[in-house]
Amino acid sequence: MITLDVESVHAFVLVADFGSFTKAAHALGTSQAAVSIKIKRLEERLGHRLLERTPRQVRLSPQGLSFLRPARNFVAAHELALAGLNEEAKRVTIGISDQVAGPNLPTLLARLGAHDPSLIVEIRIDASRALVDAFGKRTIDAAIVRREDDRWDGELLARERFGWFASPHWTHREGEPLRLASLAATCGVRALSTQALDEAGIAWREVFIGGGIAAVTAAVSAGLAVAALAYSVAPLGAIDIGSRLGLPRLPESDILLYSSVVDSASATAVRALAASFGSIENGRDLEQYAEHRVVAV
Repeated sequence: MITLDVESVHAFVLVADFGSFTKAAHALGTSQAAVSIKIKRLEERLGHRLLERTPRQVRLSPQGLSFLRPARNFVAAHELALAGLNEEAKRVTIGISDQVAGPNLPTLLARLGAHDPSLIVEIRIDASRALVDAFGKRTIDAAIVRREDDRWDGELLARERFGWFASPHWTHREGEPLRLASLAATCGVRALSTQALDEAGIAWREVFIGGGIAAVTAAVSAGLAVAALAYSVAPLGAIDIGSRLGLPRLPESDILLYSSVVDSASATAVRALAASFGSIENGRDLEQYAEHRVVAV
């Protein structure tokens, strides 16, 4: 009878989800080499190649695709069995910056729930500064935020590229101030972008202030204004018009993780979520991501 190692199966599920050995290793808190060994042993035990590896990507083989759902169920059953030994359910509260939580967040949370259905995960969306303050006061267990200044020293997850995004149908009338959509005045991205415009001598006028990033991206999609946004949160179909209008280049921004989680279940959840945000790390994956989501003109 074939017996399966839950750690190897879990590693396979994470590699399948992230399409990357590196990101799966980050989520598991181990090395890429260790993950490769686990996958190799699993494939040898099953007698099938589960993953097809190329220099640029990792894809599921036909056997891997067939095995993925049972593998998820296997890992979930293991976690539920362990949870049954505990009197209280584990709970973790994670804060995510409004300028970081993009449209893929529901998918990421669904994956998180699939890995450990017994864990209660509370997500708070807020400004980066507010979340760092909350983490310092111990009202949240972890925070994934955008670096606002050099004093912030959390774990670096990724480096994001920013652009000036607008609807493909949006037009700028020559001689008029640039119409902007942004978050509240306390938003670090707003301060950074308006300062860049002022230093470049470009007139601007705020025509839309959103209470959250969803409102700002809706204003962009509706053609109301331009917004300074990270590529990861730009709405589908939006275009980066910075070069066309001669707008100042915006600096890249670091995404940082703060975590005080110590129990293994919660720590695994935080690492898995953090690895998801690391999918745009070092620029290469960001460019590939941007090709599918936005068009720079």
